Amino acid sequence: MTRQDALFNYVLKLGDQSLVYGHRMSEWCSKAPMLEEDLALTNIALDYIGRARAFLSYAAELEGKSRSEDDLAYKRGEREFYNNLMVELPIGDFAFTMARQFLLSSYEYFLFTGLAQSKDEKLAAIANKVIKEVRYHWTHSRDWLMRLGLGTSVSHEKLQRAIDELWIYTDELFETGPEDQLLKSAGIVFNMDEIKTVWTELVHSILKEIDITIPETTFSQTGSRLGIHTEHLGHLLAEMQYLVRAYPEARW
Repeated sequence: MTRQDALFNYVLKLGDQSLVYGHRMSEWCSKAPMLEEDLALTNIALDYIGRARAFLSYAAELEGKSRSEDDLAYKRGEREFYNNLMVELPIGDFAFTMARQFLLSSYEYFLFTGLAQSKDEKLAAIANKVIKEVRYHWTHSRDWLMRLGLGTSVSHEKLQRAIDELWIYTDELFETGPEDQLLKSAGIVFNMDEIKTVWTELVHSILKEIDITIPETTFSQTGSRLGIHTEHLGHLLAEMQYLVRAYPEARW
């Protein structure tokens, strides 16, 4: 595998991650528990969609096969998507959404802080823009974890249940393959073990503060690097891609 092929796969995965999660978060539009939160969650969804456009456009450029960002978003099947399993799970209740956002934003903060120093100038430029959004996403979700964890017995129970459900998906965020090692040796990406270490310290400290217990399990859900997903991704793509697949030659 060439370095350009490895970079294409890496950027495509980042685009898939943002696209799928942005679509998931858009499902909160008009359903949040209060108007202010409805606007906040919708704006977070838009941040992810904007991020997806940047990564998928760059991926299309790296691929060099005349495919566009829309082709990559709407004309691939689920086995051709490489987003982490966590982001394709249904939105669940509000506690589940905030728990997932916190775990994901904590990871993204360290990931994009590293990528902002990448020797690939375009990847670094996208990361520098993204990190500003991630800081808001993290603060927003952290504040809600505090409210839920230190709130009523019901809110604490719902948050604990959410962390219990999500924890088995967290290790997959840090998985790497041979192509990542190739990019790492070129200074394009960074050591995921180091990112996992600081992520673990941050997440554990916040959860301990609100008396949320980390599940004691060694089991991890995995498969996304091979295009293997949960049943939920197929349903999500069927909805997201329907119009383009029904009218493939249309121009919007």
